[in-house]
Amino acid sequence: MFEKLGHTLVRRRKAVLALFIVLLVVGGASSALLFPRLSAGGYNDPASESTKADKYITSIFHVKDPALALVVDSKTSVTDPATFVDASALEKAIAAEPGVTKTLSYWTAGGAPALKSKDGKAGYLFVYTAKSDPGNSTEIAKSIQKKYDGTYKSLRVYVGGFSTISYAITTKISKDLALAESISIPVTFLLLLFIFGGLISSAMPLVVGLSAILGTFLILYLISLATGVSIFALNLTTGMGLGLGIDYSLLIVNRFREELHSGKTVEESVVRTVATAGRTVFFSGLTVLVTIASLMFFPLMFLKSFGYAGVGVVFTAIFGALIPLPAILAILGTRIDKYVVRKSAITPKEDGRWAQTARFVMKRPVAVVTVSLLILAVLATPIKNIVFSEVDSRVLPANDKAAVAAAVSINRFDGQTANPIEIVIPGGAAHQDQMATYSADLSKVKNIVAVSAPEIVGSDARISATFSIGSRTTDSEKMINAVRAIPTPLKVLVGGTAADYTDTQAGIAHTLPWALGWIALMVLILLFTFTGSIILPIKAVLLNMLSLGATMGALSWIFIGGHLTWLVGSFTKTGTIDTSMVILTCVVVFGLSMDYEVFLLSRIKEEHDAGRSNVDAVATGLQRSARIITAAALLLAVVFAAFLTSGVTNIKTLGFGVAFAILLDSTLIRALLVPALMRLFGERNWWAPKAMKRFTIAH
Repeated sequence: MFEKLGHTLVRRRKAVLALFIVLLVVGGASSALLFPRLSAGGYNDPASESTKADKYITSIFHVKDPALALVVDSKTSVTDPATFVDASALEKAIAAEPGVTKTLSYWTAGGAPALKSKDGKAGYLFVYTAKSDPGNSTEIAKSIQKKYDGTYKSLRVYVGGFSTISYAITTKISKDLALAESISIPVTFLLLLFIFGGLISSAMPLVVGLSAILGTFLILYLISLATGVSIFALNLTTGMGLGLGIDYSLLIVNRFREELHSGKTVEESVVRTVATAGRTVFFSGLTVLVTIASLMFFPLMFLKSFGYAGVGVVFTAIFGALIPLPAILAILGTRIDKYVVRKSAITPKEDGRWAQTARFVMKRPVAVVTVSLLILAVLATPIKNIVFSEVDSRVLPANDKAAVAAAVSINRFDGQTANPIEIVIPGGAAHQDQMATYSADLSKVKNIVAVSAPEIVGSDARISATFSIGSRTTDSEKMINAVRAIPTPLKVLVGGTAADYTDTQAGIAHTLPWALGWIALMVLILLFTFTGSIILPIKAVLLNMLSLGATMGALSWIFIGGHLTWLVGSFTKTGTIDTSMVILTCVVVFGLSMDYEVFLLSRIKEEHDAGRSNVDAVATGLQRSARIITAAALLLAVVFAAFLTSGVTNIKTLGFGVAFAILLDSTLIRALLVPALMRLFGERNWWAPKAMKRFTIAH
């Protein structure tokens, strides 16, 4: 199949190139249609109890969360007549802003105690918009923050709330990514030039990278016509698109050069490249694809979007590596080596330092395995302190206006007035005595500071409970579980921000075993089909799990322990790590690690099938593939390490996690543990029952 594809691409190379250019134009045009359709939300579980409660609250009680929550500080007293005049003028001005449908403040709510600060000097001013999701009112938040955050007459105004935080995070990420790209792109280009050794060849990753990025934009646009897609999926699209473009083009171009330098014609070299490296790219891409697809198992649109983007980017990267890239190589021929800047990159050595490293390791495999496992164990030790949470204002720099407003709100007010627990009791109007008992029990739950009187609409009832802790913390999760554990004959639906957070964490925890099972099963099947071995797939999965454990330990030590800030930059220490970002990091790292595993095993198997002994096959395979793996890992690490310049903590987490993991994988795992274990298992590496051999592919 792959040989036939190679012959076809050589014969139709100009037509293939023309079609590729057309597809790039279509993909580029689709980006203009895609970007306005992307969402900044998607963090809740649509099937959860909290979502059902929120639907009741919106449709029956016509209550919605405020898009903005302003803290209005009088510096004297909220009851001061001068404060009342200035606060009323402020509220009137904000109510007249475009997009604002309603306002509510301490002064217009009859001096409600819940809207007054503990010291009596500040009050809340809530702003409501027509948007059903407060997180989508970012343009209004931007305008109001710009106009009113700061001094207003005798008042000090802090503009906060969910929309303001969403706007701050999105804007900060956009600016930080631009900075990261301004650093990573020039560095990546210089590294590409050094690794490929020539100007022409170093441009080849653009072929696959553009295929992946622009092709995924088109796929995401089509998906957005049917369901929501998160704006953050663009980060994965560009990062992985460039990364896979580097990975696959390195493999294809390196093999093409190797075949050319062995004396084959251009056509023979292209055909041989597609039949060998092309097959490796195909199976490698499949392992990454099935791994990334696991993100679509999760109920959150945020994580599903990364699944959509990941599957799209891998599929289009495989297409770019197998279709246009070989056609372009057929057109270039020997000109692929023109404008040389480093000759040793053009003609790699048959027996270089990687082969010597493999032989050194295989002479003392037990010692290497022992030391390597000890290193991984030490790195993984801090994982015992890991605590998960979700994104809130603390991911922003402490001096950001939205973060300052959130801190003022938490420090100066008794409870989460803007984000209460919303309890809906369908049919509760007929059970007044039982509701009174329930309210009394509710007020006894730890951290709840106030419980409202029941609001009756028709036959249904609603109770609000204000609490004194952050709504997206492990303590709030315990609080919601305690609320739901209150014994009552009433049918109760618990909603609100804290309940939404609790349900999201529970939804992720429930889905995680299924996602992990899918990854393990599909990777084992694909690697067995590719290698014809039972041992190698199991070993690959176990080694990747060890690598992930070490990475999670490092993330915990840095972002929970607060260490190494000189490297990752300053951040607000919260004692937690964003759950979604940890899952995303693990899935991306696992997929890329399997990518490198297939690269290495493919070449080792090819050498072993050619008649070499296990030791010689490993040494030669490592020599031929390790330089590619290391180069690809270094380039990808540069791309993701540039995210450390971000001021948003969870983007730092993603950047450090991926960069650290792939460097660890390409050195300790692939260069030391894999050859040591290959030596220990010997010819048993390639064992499988005869009945199963018919399900493997021939190399």
